[in-house]
Parts: sequence; structure tokens; C-alpha cells
Amino acid sequence: MTPRDAADDSRWSDLDRPPLNAAALRRGLVREAGLWSDLDVVQSTGSTNSDLVERAAAGTAAEGTVLIAEEQTSGRGRLDRHWNAPARSGLFFSVLLKPSGVPVARWGWLPLLTGVAVASGLARAAGVDTALKWPNDLLVTIAGEERKAGGILAERAGNDGVVVGVGINVTLRAAELPVPQAGSLALAGAVSTDRDPLLRAVLRSLEDWYGRWRAAGGDPAAARLQEAYAAGCATLGRAVRAELPGDRSLVGEAVAVDADGRLVIATGEGVQEPVGAGDIVHLRAA
Repeated sequence: MTPRDAADDSRWSDLDRPPLNAAALRRGLVREAGLWSDLDVVQSTGSTNSDLVERAAAGTAAEGTVLIAEEQTSGRGRLDRHWNAPARSGLFFSVLLKPSGVPVARWGWLPLLTGVAVASGLARAAGVDTALKWPNDLLVTIAGEERKAGGILAERAGNDGVVVGVGINVTLRAAELPVPQAGSLALAGAVSTDRDPLLRAVLRSLEDWYGRWRAAGGDPAAARLQEAYAAGCATLGRAVRAELPGDRSLVGEAVAVDADGRLVIATGEGVQEPVGAGDIVHLRAA
């Protein structure tokens, strides 16, 4: 074995980070009457989102397909920001959704819906309170400080689908954090970091919320999604600076998330201005 081979093997030999059990996950999640139709676990890939978007375009993935990677080498966030994490240190997965019957104008709620589902699933399975930073970050509290432990990325897949990707740091250690502002479930004191039940809890929660939202025709108020998101959103009630294209910025208090999923910012001039996730470059504390 060459030194490089040994180094590559060592990435997979951490006993605190056992592999996911794909067969058991399929038995627990894929069922005839359920949303999840197929589930694959791959050892390593660049981006599960990119892979699933390609499969959807080729017609080889049905709604409810779940693609999970033990390691992502080119994970992507919003605005094509890149990140990666040690193998088996988190949950890195994408799902294909085809919300027929829901107006396309309401599809922008899918990443927010996913945030609510992830937060509620982790609260049950990991015993960790996860807050949502609009539009796509998952926050945990470590030593009294809010830190980003995950993110969500939604991408169109053809004319009738959306691929939603989720990345959650589960067992990332302090020395492995990419930036001081990052965190993980383990560092936040999770009662369990076993990724199999965590993933099941998140996907079952996502199936539940997606079903409610779809049954309501995508109406976030009727599905009680708008209410649930507002209750878990750490951004609301805070002074923020929204950095917009063209070196424009908007400063004020984040007061609501409207029916279109936009963040409403009340400025010092008494104007309430909504900003969409696609229109914002950065959202920071003011």
C-alpha cells in the first residue's frame, strides 16, 4: 500500500463515524404509499445536488428520490459558495420534489419548508434546538453563541421539479471547523449523533411538512408553514443589513416573512421593504 493509499483509507477508519446503513434506511423510509421512492448512499461525490439535477434531467430519477453522500468534495451553498467537511462527519443529501398542483410562484417556500422540517426533526432525534437564519442557514447554540451548523440549497430540475440539498454538521470537532462561526450538533451537546436515526427523523419530518404544504396548494398560511417558520426564525426581530446587488444595502429590523417567503425589513424611514432570497447577496447583523 502506498502512503497515499494509506492516507485515503484513514479518512474512512474513524470509529466514531460509522457508515450509514443504506439497506436499513431504505426499509425504514421507502414504502409504497410514502413520498420517498428511492434512496442511494454513495461514498463520495462532488455535489449530491448536481448529481440529482443531472439524473432528473436525464429522466432517471422520480419524485422522492434521495441521494446521500458520505463525503462531498464540492458541496455548494447559495450563490455557488463552496464548502466541504470530513468524510462521515455529517448528513449530506439531496431530494427530488415535483410539487404538481402547486403554483410555481409558491415553490420558493421549499427551502424554508425544508428548514422547518430539519429543525423539527433534529429537535426530536438529537435533542438540539436548531434556529433558522433566513433564507437557508441552520443555527445551533454553542457556549451561548449562535453558529451555523448547516445549510439548504434548492435548484430547479427541469420544468416540473426542484432538487433540495441539505448539509448538516453532525460530529465535526472544534479543530475541524472551517471557520470559527461554524458549529455542529456534537458541539451543541446533541444527545445522539447517530446519523441513521437523525436522517430518518429529518426525512420523515420533511415528508410530513411537504405533504401538508402540497395539500394546501402551496399556501404557507393554510399549511401553518408560515407560522412555524416565523416561530423558528432567529432573524426576525433583529436589526439586519441586507446587501443587495449593485452595492446597494438595506438596513432595518427584520419584522416578518411574507406569503411569498420574502424577508420584510422595516427601515428607519418607516418603509417596510420585502427582499427575496434570489435578490440578496449577504444578510448580516446591523
